[in-house]
Amino acid sequence: WLWARTVRSPNPAFGTIEVPLVSTFMLSTKKGKEAYVEPVVDADGWRFTVKAGHPPASAKAGTKLSRGAFRCLMSDVPIQYVYIDDEANADRMGARLMAVVAQGDRTRVYLPPTETAVAAARSAEPEWKPDTPSRGTWASNAQGRRYGFRTFGDYFTPRQLVALTTFSDLVTEARDRIRLDAVAAGLLGDNTAAAYVHAVVVYLAFMVDKCADYWSNICSWNVSREIVRNTFGRQAIPMTWDFAETNPLSDSSGNWMAMVDWTWKAVTTFPAIESGNAAQADARAHTLDAHVTSTDPPYYDNIGYADLSDFFYVWLRRSLRSVLPELFATIAVPKAEELIANPYRHRTKTQAEAFFLNGMTQAMRRLAEQTHRGYPTTIYYAFKQAEQRDERGVSSTGWETFLEAVIEAGFAVTGTWPMRTERGSRMVGIGSNALASSIVLVCRRRPADAPRVTRRNLVDALAAELPPALIHLQRANIAPVDLAQAAIGPGMAIFTRYAAVLDPAGKRIAVGEALAYINQTVDEILTAQEADFDTDSRWALAWFDQHGFAAGGYGSAETLATAKNTSVAGMVHAGILHSAAGKVRLLRPLELPVDWDPAADDRLTTWEAAHHLIRVLHQGGEMGAAALLRRLGYGDGARDLCYRLYTLCERRQRPAEAFDYNWLVQSWLEVSRLARSEQSRQIEFDDPDGADVTP
Repeated sequence: WLWARTVRSPNPAFGTIEVPLVSTFMLSTKKGKEAYVEPVVDADGWRFTVKAGHPPASAKAGTKLSRGAFRCLMSDVPIQYVYIDDEANADRMGARLMAVVAQGDRTRVYLPPTETAVAAARSAEPEWKPDTPSRGTWASNAQGRRYGFRTFGDYFTPRQLVALTTFSDLVTEARDRIRLDAVAAGLLGDNTAAAYVHAVVVYLAFMVDKCADYWSNICSWNVSREIVRNTFGRQAIPMTWDFAETNPLSDSSGNWMAMVDWTWKAVTTFPAIESGNAAQADARAHTLDAHVTSTDPPYYDNIGYADLSDFFYVWLRRSLRSVLPELFATIAVPKAEELIANPYRHRTKTQAEAFFLNGMTQAMRRLAEQTHRGYPTTIYYAFKQAEQRDERGVSSTGWETFLEAVIEAGFAVTGTWPMRTERGSRMVGIGSNALASSIVLVCRRRPADAPRVTRRNLVDALAAELPPALIHLQRANIAPVDLAQAAIGPGMAIFTRYAAVLDPAGKRIAVGEALAYINQTVDEILTAQEADFDTDSRWALAWFDQHGFAAGGYGSAETLATAKNTSVAGMVHAGILHSAAGKVRLLRPLELPVDWDPAADDRLTTWEAAHHLIRVLHQGGEMGAAALLRRLGYGDGARDLCYRLYTLCERRQRPAEAFDYNWLVQSWLEVSRLARSEQSRQIEFDDPDGADVTP
């Protein structure tokens, strides 16, 4: 069932009418199966109906405005977020059924809402509702509005609460049934039987917890795949205006058996080890019994782990409190000791940052003191640098504070290992430039006799040692989105091998300033690599930095071309530029000719090769790109150009173009493998004896 949240119209003329807040009226965008909701306004107010076929342009936006918030369906006046927040917090936000999704013959069937369907939903009367406060995690936006969510029970409709409490109660019934079976089999006092009962009940509780992720009023409808999108696409509870309520007992996405499948597949991957232990303890005081330590610490203020855990904890506690009473003794998850810079737990943001820095330094110092000196300590960090420009250049508060703690603990960073750990299909990664890797900091104890040097020594060392390190990362095919993050490793390895780096006044420079120098040096290295490109590509880089794919004046283009020792006419002939009516612009990848033959191109450029590869990736996938790369001769110039272009796009905030350049680099190893594999097969076919043939 697809629902739209509603509030009273802000227009006094319609103040008694609740109007819908809908982000899209689309139900399905699959080609040939398009369906959408159409609101019908009449003398009695408004109602929803469902239509199939090609939708009008207005259907995609729903009642959402590009600026402001929503529009009133009755009067078209804007409905601001602050008004919606006030109405919701006064318990005046409702919900209206938009459509019903039914299962047809290998297809979805979309039906208009009926009074029977609405009455069935309204008749649900849950016996229990989680009343744990949801402060710090409520569905909201950057302005911190609450929209009426006060407890974790507010994230579920009455019907969802009935379903979840019913399945939670069945966990206890299952435990009792297994015990009866054990009695019947004469195994009541058997330790193995008791452990079996314990395991089954815990796994069943996991399944109920997984259901909570798909049975909340934050779930939304994925119009391209026609499935329910779960609550936690990322580590936050986002506000959703039109939400999807799944049927637990149907074959729809998010049903009970689907959650069972998710859980048992996860359980089967648990490590099968003879011995192991887990303990909950404060990392600032915990005693380790290990030679090698690898840890994934909190990411400054990026994720409120404990606050978010309560969403699931309230259901786990209900299902398992009688089974594991000590573990579930508290009403909510402990939070005071959690090492994150959470402002709402402290009086000011400065105090929150100080809490994180002091606590993380203590925790890292414990690691440095207790781990074996013969082994490195590895620290996973997947929090992307948030660029902040100041007089020093570019820095990042999260990274700066975290690295300060690592260094203060006595560690030296000896390198970074980029590891592909992030699932590309996670919501935050789909169609975006989110980190593809975790960056593993490799740390050892800094020698007691480490030298003290000047800032000039640091800058010179970065200029000398970072270029080969950066080239190594590029040759290893690290994604452009991860490059700046990974370069911190060799940069901080230089900075942290010194006991202190001093400025001209003799003051020790902080990590933030060192990060700024590292980022600046990386940018200079990428800029210097432009010298390896042909003149047309160097012109295109400079033009792209200023204009992207937008048009610019012919005179400016010709002046730049003269400085780069090329010409506008020559680049038009080369096939990378369009010139008309006194304006010029670079051609986008999908504007390039599909019948392009690099062998017949008498002015082949790196720019052209890179953008044709992107075009073919869009149109023919990796196999198509491999065929083109084979004809281009396997050169890495196109990949190197994409690193530079990605950096320019990040700086100019052009995410769509950045995505393409990141995509080509991430695909490069597989495209190259396919290209060489195909060539090998061709050689074997042409010369079956394979005599003196090297693929």
